[in-house]
Amino acid sequence: MGNRSVSDRLKDFDEVDYGLSPEEAMKEAGRCLQCKNSACVDGCPVNIDIPAFISLIAQGKFLDAAKNIRQQNLLPAICGRVCPQETQCEALCILGKKETPIRIGQLERFAADEERKHGLTVPARKTATGKRIAVIGSGPAGIVAAGELAKEGHDIVLYESLHAPGGVLTYGIPSFRLPKDVVKAEIDLILAMGVDLRLNHLVGRTVSYEELEGYDAILLGTGAGLPYFMGIPGENLSGVYSANEFLTRVNLMHAERFPEFDTPVARMSRVVVVGGGNVAMDAARTARRMGARVTLVYRRREEDLPARAAEVHHAIEEGVEFVTCSNPVQIIGEQTVTGIKCIRMQMCNLDESGRPIPEPIANDTFIIDCDVVIQAIGQGPNPVLVNQIPGLEKGRADNVITGEDGKTSHPKIFAAGDVTTGAATVILAMGGAKLAACSISEMLSLK
Repeated sequence: MGNRSVSDRLKDFDEVDYGLSPEEAMKEAGRCLQCKNSACVDGCPVNIDIPAFISLIAQGKFLDAAKNIRQQNLLPAICGRVCPQETQCEALCILGKKETPIRIGQLERFAADEERKHGLTVPARKTATGKRIAVIGSGPAGIVAAGELAKEGHDIVLYESLHAPGGVLTYGIPSFRLPKDVVKAEIDLILAMGVDLRLNHLVGRTVSYEELEGYDAILLGTGAGLPYFMGIPGENLSGVYSANEFLTRVNLMHAERFPEFDTPVARMSRVVVVGGGNVAMDAARTARRMGARVTLVYRRREEDLPARAAEVHHAIEEGVEFVTCSNPVQIIGEQTVTGIKCIRMQMCNLDESGRPIPEPIANDTFIIDCDVVIQAIGQGPNPVLVNQIPGLEKGRADNVITGEDGKTSHPKIFAAGDVTTGAATVILAMGGAKLAACSISEMLSLK
């Protein structure tokens, strides 16, 4: 896909790439071999019939293609933009053995965007069952579970702690990667199925667990919104943020529209982002659009970065400076941040994943001047609710333990997404939500 120029995209938060034209989409779809045993489908966590929708695009039947996708995926325009297709469906495309695999993600986005242009159709609901289900959290897992359960005819109450639905889709991923109108359109379609959305309801605080006991089933989709910190001196200084807070301030509090909306993250000139994942890239690229000079510090080599290659490429294009094989040991300042002290790292033995284990080089330190430090080193499930549920089995990181079907140790409670796995991808949360929703419907059919 064609991208906007760097000089243009650093001026705003508009989407970076243009998407495929109808002609480009049909040409790309025409490359598909329509394999009988389609390995690409095995790589899709939500089991989209990939050859079928690609064939429809090749024939120019764009709306039929979108309808085909939506049978298995309630958020195709979102997934087409943020799913790591290169490690999932596209990684298994047989064409990838000799040439470029089919650009499945871009074709999914194209079909979904065409559908949105012509007006989305609300999915049909089955006959009402009279069963009431509480879904906690409106991020990828919660919103998909709500939609799948609504399709089965159940009455759904969807609780969201913030003042806008979407979870990480709304407050985490920047608009230049995932436009907010795209998120709103796909969420609104699910809500139009009769889902009762209750905003500003923090279950476990403003809504007690006891108030949920009247529901026939409960689905936990509260995600992994609890940020991790490095535990180094200086983390309490003014100007130190978790990536969660930083991105939420920009996405929901509109810090990029300073002074119309005045939130402190708008006042920064020199930013250091710590981390190497997609969230770190999002934070770094967001800070660049807000006028800051940005350095990203990562403890391993550039080739070890866990972020998607496209996001790393865009960050480099947009002027983010990468300082690799380095790790912060202290944030410097008295009341506010003035710099960050790092130590050089050497790559030693390999860990279980095959990545080198970084070890500090004694006394080899340096300082980067900055007025803001953003830590993007991961996040885990928030224990506010899960610790209140008696008999709920949890892991060491307060993640909820489930089987593949989303069942927990509590007979009426199911869970899906990052609250079970820790921070992962949007599509994996969606896949887990579909399985959990199916399990809930099966349980309720037996009552």
